[in-house]
Amino acid sequence: MSEARSLANAAYRARSSVLEMSARGGCFVGSALSCVDLLVELYFRQLRVDPIDPHWDARDIFLLSKGHAVPALYAVLAERGFLRRERLMTHLEVEGSVYWHPNRDIPGVEFHSGSLGHCLPVGLGIALERARSRDTDRRQSQVFVMLGDGELNEGSVWESLLVAPQLLSNGLTVIVDRNRIQANERTEMLVPLEPLRSKLEAFGWRVVETNGHDFPALERAFELCGERPSVLLAETNRGCGVESLQNRVGGWFVHASPTELELYQRELLASHRAAWGEQE
Repeated sequence: MSEARSLANAAYRARSSVLEMSARGGCFVGSALSCVDLLVELYFRQLRVDPIDPHWDARDIFLLSKGHAVPALYAVLAERGFLRRERLMTHLEVEGSVYWHPNRDIPGVEFHSGSLGHCLPVGLGIALERARSRDTDRRQSQVFVMLGDGELNEGSVWESLLVAPQLLSNGLTVIVDRNRIQANERTEMLVPLEPLRSKLEAFGWRVVETNGHDFPALERAFELCGERPSVLLAETNRGCGVESLQNRVGGWFVHASPTELELYQRELLASHRAAWGEQE
C-alpha cells in the first residue's frame, strides 16, 4: 500500500469517528472534517511526537487554536495511538474527558483552547522559550499552530503575526485552515481577508499555499516551511468527504440523528472509494 493511500485510510477512519461523535451530543462537524487531512499529515509525517511518551521534553508542539474542531484532533490522536478509539465513543458523557474543546486530560493535547485567538500568542511564547533553551534537542523542536480562517478576525492573532518574525528566525509554523466559511457565513462576506498572502509576507512570514486535502502536496508544502517563521495557507472544504455537509454555510453545529449518521457514513465511504477509483 502506498504512503498516500495509508494516510487517506487514516483520514477516512478519523472522519468516520468525527461523525460518530456528532451523533453523541453533537459537534462542530464541518470545521472538524475540513482539517482532518491536515492533522493526519502533521501527526503521521511532520510532528516529532511519541504516543508512548506524550510528554517527551524535546517533542514538537501542536496547538489547535480552532478548538471547536477538536473531534478531528481526538480522532487523529486515536489513529496515531495516543488513545484508544473506543474512548472517542464516550464523547460528552458525564464525567468524561472527550468534550467540545481540547482537554489536556487527553494524551497528546497540549493546551485548552476554545476561545479563539489564544493559541498563536501561546505558540509564539513556547517557540521563544525553546529557541533560547540550553538543551539542543529542545532548541531543534518545532511549534505548529492551526488557525481557522474566521479566527483571523481576532486582534491577538494579528499582534502575534506582526511580532513573531521579528523575534524568531525559525521554529514556528502557522497552518490556516482556509475553508472560507465561519459560523454561518462566508468569511469574505463578514471581514474580507484577501489579499491574505501579501499581508502576511509584508509582516515577514514565508507563505506557502497548498491543497489541504492532497497528501503529496501537503508533504511538499511542509518541506518549504520551517527555515523561518512560516504560514501554510491550506485551501480546504468545510465538511470534506460528506456530500450533504460539504461547503455548507448553514448548520455549523451538527447533532446527527441515527438516520443522518447512516447517510453521512454512507456518503463518506462513497467519497473515499471514489477518490481511489473503487466501485461500491
